[in-house]
Amino acid sequence: MRKRNRAMAPPQPRLGVALATLLALCAAASAGPRTSVAGQTCAPGTAVSGSALADNFVPAMDELNTNVSANGFGTSAVGSGPNTVFGLGQCQRDLSPVDCKLCFAEVRSLLPKCYPRVGGRLYLDGCFGRYANYSFFGEALDAAADATVCGAAGEGNYTGADPRAFGAAVRAALANVTGAAAGPGSQGFGAGSAASGGATAFALAQCWESLNGTACEQCLRAASAAVAGCAPATEGRALFAGCYLRYSTQLFWIVNARAGSGASGNNGVMWILLGSFLGAFAIVLIIGFMAWKKRNLRRRKGSNSFLDMYGDGLSLRITQSSLNFKYEELRKATNYFDPSNKLGQGSYGAVYKAVLLDGKEVAVKRLFLNTRQWADQFFNEVDLISQVRHKNLVKLLGCSMNGPESLLVYEYYLNKSLDLFLFDTGRRRNLNWELRVDIIQGIAEGLSYLHEESETRIIHRDIKASNILLDDKLKPKITDFGLARAFGEDVTHLTTGVAGTLGYMAPEYIVHGHLTEKADVFSYGVLVLEIVTGKRCSSSNGSHTGQALLTKVWKHYKDNTVEMIVDRSIYEDTIRDEAVHILRIGLLCSQANPDDRPPMGKVVEMLRNHRNDLEIVLSDPPFLNVEAVEEIKEGKHSRLLSTNSAPSLSGSSRSYLSGR
Repeated sequence: MRKRNRAMAPPQPRLGVALATLLALCAAASAGPRTSVAGQTCAPGTAVSGSALADNFVPAMDELNTNVSANGFGTSAVGSGPNTVFGLGQCQRDLSPVDCKLCFAEVRSLLPKCYPRVGGRLYLDGCFGRYANYSFFGEALDAAADATVCGAAGEGNYTGADPRAFGAAVRAALANVTGAAAGPGSQGFGAGSAASGGATAFALAQCWESLNGTACEQCLRAASAAVAGCAPATEGRALFAGCYLRYSTQLFWIVNARAGSGASGNNGVMWILLGSFLGAFAIVLIIGFMAWKKRNLRRRKGSNSFLDMYGDGLSLRITQSSLNFKYEELRKATNYFDPSNKLGQGSYGAVYKAVLLDGKEVAVKRLFLNTRQWADQFFNEVDLISQVRHKNLVKLLGCSMNGPESLLVYEYYLNKSLDLFLFDTGRRRNLNWELRVDIIQGIAEGLSYLHEESETRIIHRDIKASNILLDDKLKPKITDFGLARAFGEDVTHLTTGVAGTLGYMAPEYIVHGHLTEKADVFSYGVLVLEIVTGKRCSSSNGSHTGQALLTKVWKHYKDNTVEMIVDRSIYEDTIRDEAVHILRIGLLCSQANPDDRPPMGKVVEMLRNHRNDLEIVLSDPPFLNVEAVEEIKEGKHSRLLSTNSAPSLSGSSRSYLSGR
């Protein structure tokens, strides 16, 4: 039996910095930040005081995000007594600094779903986050919460000639990586493979840096014994208190790991240069912002209402307008926020179905953390959406600010969001080809209105399937304006912190925080490909670029085999020409160069008129060309460069009216 203790051996120094850089970029492009959710658990108990926990929770998460973004690992502790919030986060040691930030941005978005429970854990395939009301930093094992996950969505057991040989390869690979991770100088990380009888298994092990060597070894041995039992499943994961362990039939880590896996000095030089460029300025800004935010949080302790905390001119106008609802009226309309009425749950709120006194059904979005950060999102959404009216935009009916939490009131749509149809095998047939074309057209018209026709020029920043609601006739309505930004006609772009959903974000926005309407156009292009294919944009390894779907569509488009990529549940030969036309538009909108993407008004015109097909010239989608990746990551692309950007990364997950 042949064994390998580590990932690929590092390139020799004589190959030079150029080759090391190229290999690192290829690996980063193929593996990505691995944001797929491996598992999430929430502690059974709730906080003694929900408001006190909230006061500590937000700054604890902010501090944790800063530490992990800077070092790949971090802890935090804010507060005192039973409502102290302890946090721990870590990226797998093969992730680059940029991918680590992208991965932990998803943790920061999803982990608050456990609130107001006193603790929660979130395991992504590239990173980990946890909070609790006690110091857990030295915990290696937790019999009540440690879990083993065998298999993966859409995957079954090993199909090779000898399943026993695969089981032997799995056990050998696990032994290799646990031994490497528990060894001196490994930073608790090991990655490698083993082969037996023609079967090969790949494995990765990672202890949290808060553990000492003895505790790390204890955790990995227990995790290895547990996950070995998953074979012959093609995937297995151990999600333990002090460590993470995974095996697979596919190579899933970045072979030029930055720590603990033999990365070369040349590779380290590359990341230092890249990190200093993207990270130094961001860290300075984050530290200053956190200090300011903590001072403001302390001043606000004891505030009894959302309005007390944010009493500016906008809030006064709202309370004196027809948009104002009474808090108690809305609370009763949701049957006191009965869980059976919940439509969606997200990182900063939940959405409930409500029935008003006149019998009208509405959707009520409830923000559960009354801090300045959440207040900014609340007022941003109220201010922007109250100014726009279009048949393809969700209608805001009002809001409430006079209670202990903020509430937004929207029209209620029985069919909820597009993703619930598109990615559900039992419901996707309801979206026939004609309906999908209408949805694609309606979304384009709504975005064209926001970008070019409304009095206020608005960039949505979070266009995705779960933010498209469907009315009773399955007509699309764009929702969730919490992240939207408005700017004047004389402004060419904004340089801002990155926010949105991984998989839909444009490359220039991810890397530089360079925001224009073309960021929405890119998201729309990815969404069009999802609607036509019925497949999610994220790859199985969590790639943030939507690379898996773009790659498949691009390949079939170039090979003139689009019938192989269109959703088989609705495909007929009669729609082939129109499918090619719409896929071409989706690919055009998702071009790497923002200048190559059309404005949404032009997209609307192209959807209506096939004669424009001759005008469409396509190049490779983003991140499929290594040279393009190098230019973007090193800031050499003149159209993408924004030296003042210092993006702070955040993400979001599925929502109904921003339930996220």
